[in-house]
Formats: sequence, C-alpha cells, structure tokens
Amino acid sequence: MTTLLIKTKLNPITVQLSDSQQMTKEQFYHFCQINRDLHIERTASGEVIIMSPAFSDTGNRNFNLAVQLGIWAEQDGSGIGFDSSAGFTLPNGATRSPDVSWVKLERWNALSLEEQNSFAPLCPDFVVELRSASDSLQSLQEKMQEYIANGALLGWLIDRKNCKVHIYRPDVPVEILENPDLISGDPLLPGFALEMGKVW
Repeated sequence: MTTLLIKTKLNPITVQLSDSQQMTKEQFYHFCQINRDLHIERTASGEVIIMSPAFSDTGNRNFNLAVQLGIWAEQDGSGIGFDSSAGFTLPNGATRSPDVSWVKLERWNALSLEEQNSFAPLCPDFVVELRSASDSLQSLQEKMQEYIANGALLGWLIDRKNCKVHIYRPDVPVEILENPDLISGDPLLPGFALEMGKVW
C-alpha cells in the first residue's frame, strides 16, 4: 500500500492509497507534474511526503539565503545553484528538495538534457535546510545525514528558533555554531560567506 505523509502547519497527516504497489519513478514524476502547486518529496522507502507552503516569513529568509548564494555562484562560475522548488533523485532512491542547493558544473553538465529536465539523478554537492517553526529538528537532522550519506560534501542546517547552525561534512562530527554572524563555505565554496543577519 502506498503511503502519503502530508505535513501540515501543525501535524503530519498520513494518507494510505488503495494501490498495492509503490509508485514507480515515472508515476511519481507524473504525480508531481499534475500537482505542481504542492511541495512533494519521496523517501528512500517510497513514502510520499506532501508539505504545505512555508510561512511568509520563512519564505523571505529562504529567499535572502538563496540570493546570497546566487550572487556568489554567478561570480564564481564553478557550479549552479537551485532554490527549494528543485527536486533531486538521490543515489538511495529518495527524491529530495533542499531549501537551497548547489552542484558543481562538471557534474551538472555530465547529465543528459532529459536528466536535467527531470529530478536530476544526483545529490547536490552543497545543501541547506532552513528550519521553520513547524519543522521537527530531528527530521531535518536525519535529512541532512541522508544528504551526506548520498554524496553531499557540505550541508548547513539553519535552526532559526535556537539561532544555531549545524554544519555537516563527510566523515567528521557535526559542528554546531551558536548565533554566528557569518558562515564560511570554504573550501568547497571558495570565498562564499553567508551573512546571517537577513536569515535570522
């Protein structure tokens, strides 16, 4: 039985469909196409997660974050950035949409046009998740670990509620910064420093 986990502003809602099989990759893609207004992800086990839109304030903070990365990426030229509407198919089969992400240009260019025009089959090199008031910290921590396990080289979990930034890298313990003014992306993102004033 296919399970849909619908995350509302308050509590998740699980919806079970009568179909006895999980959606194939093609069926999931079609499902997303006919529900373009929804933010949809899928776990490695096939669970479909439908999330409600972000609160306006969170959307503004996420926009400010994306703008900063976008300006740097345009000047640097070694990769391309993505906003929260972009979905990626991770090596473990999950389809995820980080709040902000970045992929090295050579990895992006190695994909076919068809792959680029779908949920690109790769894990971004850099991912950011911005915790909203309704997000579970534990679920976001698990998602960050999933990104790292699937090939991300750097991940930032920004916990606005507690003014902390959890920094994830492969094969090293998570680093937690308390109320930083700046977060450096070096060495993966040379010269990129996220100014936290407009994110907090």
